[in-house]
Amino acid sequence: MIHSAAKLLDVMKVPVSGDPTSAVLAVDHEQPHEAPVACDILVVGGGLGGVAAASAAARRGRRVCLLEETDWLGGQITAQGVSALDEHDHIESFGGTRTYYQLREAIRDHYRAFLEAAPAEPFNPGNCWVTRLAFEPKAGLGALNALLAPEIDSGHLRIFLRCKASAVETEGERITGLRALDLEAGRHLRFEFDYVLDATELGDLLELSNCDYTVGAESIAETSEPHAQPASAKVHCVQSCTYIFALERRATGESHVIAEPEGYAHYRESQPYSFRIHVHGGEIYGEETGWLQYQLFEDMPGTKGPLWKYRRLIEAGQFPAGHANDVTMFNWPGTDYRDRPLVDLGPEELAAALQDAKRVSLGFIHWLQTAAPNASGAPGFPELMLRRDVMGSIDGLSKYPYIRECRRIKALKTITEQDVAVAYQAGPRAAHFADSIGVGWYPIDIHQAGAGDVGVSTRTKPFQIPLGALIPERLENLIAANKNIGTTHITTAATASTRSSGISARRPARSPPGQSRAGVNRAPYMPTLSNCAPCKPTCSATACRSAGSSTCRIQAPNFRRSSASPWPPATPAKAIGSHSHPPSRCRPRHAPQFSPPSRPSAALAAMQRSAAPLSQQHWRKPV
Repeated sequence: MIHSAAKLLDVMKVPVSGDPTSAVLAVDHEQPHEAPVACDILVVGGGLGGVAAASAAARRGRRVCLLEETDWLGGQITAQGVSALDEHDHIESFGGTRTYYQLREAIRDHYRAFLEAAPAEPFNPGNCWVTRLAFEPKAGLGALNALLAPEIDSGHLRIFLRCKASAVETEGERITGLRALDLEAGRHLRFEFDYVLDATELGDLLELSNCDYTVGAESIAETSEPHAQPASAKVHCVQSCTYIFALERRATGESHVIAEPEGYAHYRESQPYSFRIHVHGGEIYGEETGWLQYQLFEDMPGTKGPLWKYRRLIEAGQFPAGHANDVTMFNWPGTDYRDRPLVDLGPEELAAALQDAKRVSLGFIHWLQTAAPNASGAPGFPELMLRRDVMGSIDGLSKYPYIRECRRIKALKTITEQDVAVAYQAGPRAAHFADSIGVGWYPIDIHQAGAGDVGVSTRTKPFQIPLGALIPERLENLIAANKNIGTTHITTAATASTRSSGISARRPARSPPGQSRAGVNRAPYMPTLSNCAPCKPTCSATACRSAGSSTCRIQAPNFRRSSASPWPPATPAKAIGSHSHPPSRCRPRHAPQFSPPSRPSAALAAMQRSAAPLSQQHWRKPV
């Protein structure tokens, strides 16, 4: 059976003004597609989750194809512009994998080349107060490309930039093929695979494949979460999105004021545009619930610093020979788009919503330049210059909006508030899962999405990501690999930052003081020979870290391989589009036992089958 989309939205082409549907493309499914591309694993979506999945599988010899609809890999830290990383306070010592730390150090090394003196460690190019590592998105892109070059050169990894899924083919409870449209050239591609990972930003494959999923805020009756909706579920309560931008602080007296965008007067009042925000105790802003008053360049009582230093990407004083002025990115409540959720909108509606979201951010820039409170007395800061080159776009906004919440699979295990929140954890960590494949630590931080949303923030303890949260109840070979895993509206606010910044490695990272190392760090990725969580309650991840460990229940994956096209290619594979490169994990046919699902699952049965050792694998066509 073929499930297809009649139209697709090219998100990068949504205009700030004019007809937003000019970015909507009709898909002619009668057009012939090119020769099928066969692979073991198809990853759809090139954010850090998809990149991590593709890289780890390719490093282990799997044939991997990665599709990304923008022209930059990296998702949240590149195309979405949030390159002042949202991480916990102890990230420098625990909570990341070896490869993730390699990525972070590669980014730092890029900037170390411009230093004239040894920096304070840990080195932060932006020296901002929200994170220990802030950088320009292009620096993150370059580091990712370099990190992934070996897999591309070996031919195990092929990357298709500016390609978007247009149809899926299913047989029973399996997805057997996927069709994609090259958004630039108009070519139709077709992929055959054993496993497909949905690493898209909005959970596109969940809708396209008719996978069971949920949207919005659940009720207390559904999840028993204390901060869930008290009366009934509200599907419109999806966290707001944001178009990110970067500004440079030029010399006083210069003027770089942008034109007033359409809808400015409306959003100036409804957002509102302000330096005063309401925060919940336990957030990154402070310990007390209430209102905080910021200023752009001045310290204010009760705050951690001025707004300019909140997510500063470049502190010019560290680079006297390379940067004349500071550069700061903005991700602020005043730039959150709350009019309507982006999920489950048709292409035309989504285009209109994204155009409005762009106007919200451009309006905030105009307000900063012309009307924001200024200690000098004159309103605004006209010297602030929009740096279009930082985001790599014509309008100066991120290529893709920063997505906080999307469709979420109905998974074998749904992570709830009780699994992660401090109120339910007696020890140093959150709930233990025998099938843990990653850890994270970030507060529940909900950006209110409209009337009736909870807008809560609550602290968590270091938590595990169970494998069951990545596996849908029904489809056998679909894996969630982004913000679409099995969480609730409440917990996705904590796990989203974890998923966006995890890149796989063979070795677990260090644990915080007082916490035993009971799982591999970071999601999303699949357990492999060296990346399983505790194989049984008494086994630590360390015990089964080595390939072929006799104590590990996870055997080598038994992939069914097809030969629709030769692989590896005769010459090293190159990305279609501009640059390429990604990382994450492949999935074995069976995994450790997890918490029993609410009902029997075909996926669970498939994962419990025995798998042949690597030496017994053979190539054959899909059934």
